Amino acid sequence: MPSASSASRPRLVLATLNLAKARELAAHLGDIPYEVRVLAELPGAALPEETGDTYRANALLKARAAARFTGAWALGDDSGIEVAALRGAPGVRSARFGGPGLDDAGRCALLLEALRDVPPAERVARFRCVVALVDPAGGEHTAEGFVDGVITDAPRGRHGFGYDPVFLYPPLAQTFAELAPEEKARVDHRGRAVRAARRFLGMH
Repeated sequence: MPSASSASRPRLVLATLNLAKARELAAHLGDIPYEVRVLAELPGAALPEETGDTYRANALLKARAAARFTGAWALGDDSGIEVAALRGAPGVRSARFGGPGLDDAGRCALLLEALRDVPPAERVARFRCVVALVDPAGGEHTAEGFVDGVITDAPRGRHGFGYDPVFLYPPLAQTFAELAPEEKARVDHRGRAVRAARRFLGMH
């Protein structure tokens, strides 16, 4: 049950069923004057299939569904890794790369196999994220963030999720999975998108 103080604040629901992603989103939002909840923790919650062909479309699909389900502000996001040597793939299909039978480790392994003969100088990549906010009246707002890096030749690190173990951030000479969560939060694509979206919540 929310406390009396939280009940007096507007609610913001994070439209994700991925608790690792929810923790990142909540950390990026910081101490905002909203009661932040996670859709995955609400009984009966579900999200639509990500059928959009852009990050923006998928982020909005999730945010709209969460706003309808809860009657609250909802934040959805979609992100992917774009590899230059693969002509921007896997891109918007990053979470489905290789099909439904693969987990994060399997998708990383598949990406590394696709780049097996690509020299280090040509393994450049970009993480991109779009955040969508839908307010209780149906207003929609989006913001984007991205960060450039290089795909390693093997996974490194034990933090993060998704493609973090194979994405090297050159300014710190570490993969996102090697960075402590608070270090990653300062530089990653999701944090940049969330910080850009905060203005729609009346914050800077």
